[in-house]
Amino acid sequence: MIVRILTEGQYRIESSLFDRLNALDNAIVEAVAAGDEERFRTLLAELLDQVRRHGIPVSPDEFVESDVILPPPDTTIEEARRLFVGDGLIPG
Repeated sequence: MIVRILTEGQYRIESSLFDRLNALDNAIVEAVAAGDEERFRTLLAELLDQVRRHGIPVSPDEFVESDVILPPPDTTIEEARRLFVGDGLIPG
């Protein structure tokens, strides 16, 4: 799976990480729905960190379509309300 973090780039993610990312995505949906900005910030940072630590950066010279697009780390909870709805950003 190819995951893009806006403002940073793309990463190749092994399928073994998918469940963890999906769980974080679902928790972000809940935090946003509850208006819990502190929890939202913590969970978004953890989601992005998981992608950075476990993903393999895609070369800027390589053109591949992203399967998932994650917001930048400075996303506000107001912006997240428009993004993290329903099942969130990661299908599953």
